[in-house]
Amino acid sequence: MTALKIAQVAPLFESVPPKLYGGTERVVSYLTEELVKLGHEVTLFASGDSETKARLVAGCDRSLRLNTDCQDQLVHHIGMLQKVLDESDRFDVVHFHIDYLHFPLSRLMRLPQLTTLHGRLDIPDLVPFYKMFGDMPVVSISHRQRQPLPDANWVGNVYHGLPQDLFKPCYEDGKYLAFLGRMSAEKGVDEAIQIAIKSDLPLKIAAKVDKADKEYFEGKLRKLLDHPLVEYVGEISEKEKNDFLGNAIALIFPINWIEPFGLVMVEALACGLPVVAYRRGSVPELIDHGSSGFIVDNQDAAVNAVQNIRVLDRRECRMAFDRRFTSTRMAMEYLGVYRKVLELDKYDVKIL
Repeated sequence: MTALKIAQVAPLFESVPPKLYGGTERVVSYLTEELVKLGHEVTLFASGDSETKARLVAGCDRSLRLNTDCQDQLVHHIGMLQKVLDESDRFDVVHFHIDYLHFPLSRLMRLPQLTTLHGRLDIPDLVPFYKMFGDMPVVSISHRQRQPLPDANWVGNVYHGLPQDLFKPCYEDGKYLAFLGRMSAEKGVDEAIQIAIKSDLPLKIAAKVDKADKEYFEGKLRKLLDHPLVEYVGEISEKEKNDFLGNAIALIFPINWIEPFGLVMVEALACGLPVVAYRRGSVPELIDHGSSGFIVDNQDAAVNAVQNIRVLDRRECRMAFDRRFTSTRMAMEYLGVYRKVLELDKYDVKIL
């Protein structure tokens, strides 16, 4: 297979990989490092505090979310796009992870390019926008994610993947229920707490609080955190996840929105941890009900699933990860999409 010259363009909110929370930047890191390992020449456009074996082009000195000196995050992204433009002739393909921000530029440049859409698409404003930019090749991270925009120019669906040796599985019975993610209403932290209380089991919560979620945290969650079964451990690093997930009974994932891809579910499976998740978004695509976890519709069903969690084999959870969610598999699938884009771009054909 001929080596490709590939640009990966990441958001600047977190470093690549992120020091703490950051799903998109974490996936970009796993993909970038795997492509380098496979022998491709990769340039990563990301924050200057990123760490990579690829060639790094800094869009800003350090990641923006925790940078109190940054007052305008958009200006740094526009500046990064100029750097992509300045170097565009050195790449075979440019892979964007910054939503639609680059669309007008990419159309004018006629770059061999594609965009992985990492966020929610069930927003009415996006419908006319993606009709306007119907020539932009885009990749979904779950089939469910596509439903609000069925007519977008989808060129592939690629599930996220993790390095196979990132987490060591634990096959012993856990000691507590685990919640990992953001302290937000859409992630269902209050639901997780109620499930734990009804199950009479301790719950450990490892989560960050974004500015946008402070009202929810202060108004609905803070008093719930005082329950004796609940322990809020705060935001944790990548290195801390293995013990946090590996020593748990189950991951509780009671999402309240159409989650495009819950990376934490894959992290749990890699640790040998079964998942109890609400039937929303990508959950039915990622979890094998009755094998790697239980898919439920409400609190009572979740409590029943927790009570029966030990009928599941934690080795099956890890095998599901090895079979479906490694970064090698992800990289190979993206290489197939890159070659598809390059072939169709050569003939100036709209990708269907």
